[in-house]
Amino acid sequence: MSGRALITGITGQDGSYLAELLLEEGWSVFGLVRGPGLGCAAHLAGRIEVLEGDLRSAPTLRAAVERARPDHVYNLAAQTCVRTSFRDPVGTAEVTGAGAIRLIEAVRELAPRARLYQASSSEMFGSTPGPQNSGSPFAPRSPYGAAKLQAHWHVTTCRECYGMWAVSGIQFNHESPRRSEAFVSRKVTRAAARIQLGLQAQLELGDLGARRDWSHAQDAVRAMRLMMAQEEPRDLVVGSGETHSVEELVASAFGALDLDWRRHVVQDPALLRPVEPVHLVADPSEAGDRLGFSPRYSFQDLVEEMVAADLAREASLQDAPAAVAGA
Repeated sequence: MSGRALITGITGQDGSYLAELLLEEGWSVFGLVRGPGLGCAAHLAGRIEVLEGDLRSAPTLRAAVERARPDHVYNLAAQTCVRTSFRDPVGTAEVTGAGAIRLIEAVRELAPRARLYQASSSEMFGSTPGPQNSGSPFAPRSPYGAAKLQAHWHVTTCRECYGMWAVSGIQFNHESPRRSEAFVSRKVTRAAARIQLGLQAQLELGDLGARRDWSHAQDAVRAMRLMMAQEEPRDLVVGSGETHSVEELVASAFGALDLDWRRHVVQDPALLRPVEPVHLVADPSEAGDRLGFSPRYSFQDLVEEMVAADLAREASLQDAPAAVAGA
């Protein structure tokens, strides 16, 4: 199956991996961008059509849908940082919640036959005990989780009230070498690389005991494609089904470079969230049964890939000035 696909959030890790996968499958890909540059998708310049738009602006979203005439729409754009959502709950609601609704409405009105994927989040479960599946009750504990839930319920409304082909993938944490440095996973792997190279002495973190269900972003993207190929739209939970603490993440990342993390990591109370989710861990059985989906990357595979990528990236940055000076 191929056609025309519109991706919001194409500049991020998920959007760039998804664009690569769709291009391999023969799709024409349109990417919605808010500012200059393609971010993680820069290497795809010339292979995708870039459309300017903003989830806060309904006219730009409608123009993008009219231009793309999509068969599939993937809404991956959002204000995605949970800590930021506590500092700016209004802005988070405007982009992550209301922004998604603006896009969904544009698709419903202008491309009614298109299939739509909404990137929902495990943060919607919040205080619900794990493991969580698609039938678990929602109880968000952050402005980010609440905004994601607003968008999630609108997908359900459009599907049940208007017959729209729309699904929400309730994704648990997923990472990659393309993850923003604002997230703890990249913060840890980048710091390990910089410490190994003598560019940094210590790493400041919040709660080392916080646990997450971490997967690879490429596995998350494969699940999106499988969900969009279902005969009937159905929301599903996607995750690994296992959790690891931040301390385990740190130990794995530093251990990959034969570093003793205890000599370099300090805890900073200022980095703690106001409140943590109770226990977020996916029940992956439904995605396995319905989609035949299972992760290809283990937690250790993910961490080692991210460390290796950050080590190479930081080393190349150090070599660049010398190369210029010698030119």
